[in-house]
Amino acid sequence: MLSPFHVRWQTTMFNRLFAYCARINPRALYLWFNSGLVFGIAAMVGSVVLLVKTLQQTYAQMTTDNPRIGGQQTLQVVVPGVNLPTSQLAYFFIALLLSGVIHELGHAVAALRESVRVNGFGVFVFVVYPGAFVDLFTTHLSLISPAQQLRIFCAGVWHNFVLCVAALGLLFLLPVLLFPAYTTGGGALVTEVVQGSAADGPRGLSVGDIVTGLEDCPVRGVEDWTSCLSHLTHTPQTGYCVPVTSLQPSWAHGRRK
Repeated sequence: MLSPFHVRWQTTMFNRLFAYCARINPRALYLWFNSGLVFGIAAMVGSVVLLVKTLQQTYAQMTTDNPRIGGQQTLQVVVPGVNLPTSQLAYFFIALLLSGVIHELGHAVAALRESVRVNGFGVFVFVVYPGAFVDLFTTHLSLISPAQQLRIFCAGVWHNFVLCVAALGLLFLLPVLLFPAYTTGGGALVTEVVQGSAADGPRGLSVGDIVTGLEDCPVRGVEDWTSCLSHLTHTPQTGYCVPVTSLQPSWAHGRRK
């Protein structure tokens, strides 16, 4: 369906998949969606408290000269190009679409489990905002009990919460999961060079360099870097005698690798 600023696509090809998911371990699904019901109610109460607090802060800002109360804002609207870099818009919209699909999947499976017919599933794009939806048979929905309706309504936000926890877990586990793809013990990576320091300049260090040794002290990691620096600070430095003729080409060509 096409309309001004709005593209909408709906299909029934996923109905069998939803029905299959709704029949997997009925007891576990009952506990799963009941957990979602409890979480949904708790999240609703928390949202009301957050909104009331935000309104109080907004009113306080309107009645005082302070631009911020308490040094921070409770809510901030995401504006692409303003507080969201345009280079991250693709990731932002993909995350929105994925969370929308998972959200509607929860509604569809919960509805079929409560014997509410699913007419179809679809996705849409409004201006640039992507999303998903599920079309439920409203007559069936009105015939079930309030508890069953709540299980269906809360299933979406419950699935989004679980998706958020899974994403955070994956984020923190990335170093462990990707560890086999990297080599260690090759040196210390330079991540920052203080401007104006002895290590700065064309003949100094640059971000991305790998330090493999300090004088005669081998460096295999950050711990070795620290221990080598500590050792060198307590060791007399005698310097080096280098012929002037060997220094001239080095000065002419700048920094050497």
